[in-house]
Amino acid sequence: MKILIIGGTGLISTPMTHFLLDRGDEVTLYNRGDTESRVPKGTKTIRGDRTEYAAFKAQMEEADSFDCVIDMVGYAPGDGESVVRAFRGRIGQFIFCSTVDVYQKPATRYPYVETEPYGGLNDYGRNKVIIEKTLLAAHERGDFPVTIIRPAYTYGDTRGILYPLAPSAIYHERLRKGEPIIVHGDGSSLWVACHVEDVARAFVGATQNETAFGKTYHTTGEEWMTWNQYHEGVAEALGAPPPTFVHIPTDLLMTIAPNRAASIGDNFQFNNIFDNRAAREDLGFRYTIPWVPGVKRTIDWFERYGKPGRLTDDGFHDQLISAWRQIENTVTRAPILNA
Repeated sequence: MKILIIGGTGLISTPMTHFLLDRGDEVTLYNRGDTESRVPKGTKTIRGDRTEYAAFKAQMEEADSFDCVIDMVGYAPGDGESVVRAFRGRIGQFIFCSTVDVYQKPATRYPYVETEPYGGLNDYGRNKVIIEKTLLAAHERGDFPVTIIRPAYTYGDTRGILYPLAPSAIYHERLRKGEPIIVHGDGSSLWVACHVEDVARAFVGATQNETAFGKTYHTTGEEWMTWNQYHEGVAEALGAPPPTFVHIPTDLLMTIAPNRAASIGDNFQFNNIFDNRAAREDLGFRYTIPWVPGVKRTIDWFERYGKPGRLTDDGFHDQLISAWRQIENTVTRAPILNA
């Protein structure tokens, strides 16, 4: 099978390319060449910028025809219209990497299913909604078959473990030292994480899969963790002591640290759990790498190959924790509460 990946050097693209080559496919990558590639020999590369729409269309017209095009870097509203112009009537399938951030939050029901209403609480999610709608309209017109895959939080080599309020290196260091970490709310909202290899295999399973034409799929973690459990798992993977949590209301975090807490306000404060049934049935998706072993693999990779992260703590955590504990002490000593 002849496959074009728009992007091809990122978190999901890299293992996906390995899996496609192992299967015997002919893989071509399209990117600017700014990111060091970790894909093996055997891939072709076309250099270019997909946001230069006229040039992109010309390059695609000059390129070979493809059985499948996989778009891993569609972010701007115009990206959807661009690929429709470039590939209309010329390819066997178009697979778009979207996101679960296309949904409204909170959900109308849990777990999320693929028919949950669109929302998008930030520019990233709203732009993905626009692209999805453009591509699904192209599918309905018969321009080319479309499949949309919606990962949630995906981690692995090259992407450190997420901590909303600080870089992962600072997060890991605080856990190792047994220093308290801030958790939004009471830490009980639900969250999922999926190792990149499991997500990448689902993309491979979607290629030239006629059952997947015109459909959307979740490829998300299947351990429904509270944020407290999430952090406990990271500590276990690090060999750190059980973490000490300082729970601070989300509204307060948004007020005093709006930039740091932006993702908490528009996303992480809500439950993020998803039904993967369709991807399991149609794409062969399987959740095979549990959270703690997956985190350990990721941390081991960074210790061997990754660039050192920023370890200089600016004091934000300790200052905020101290201020919050003063508030707690003041409230608990209020006479009306002890009447």
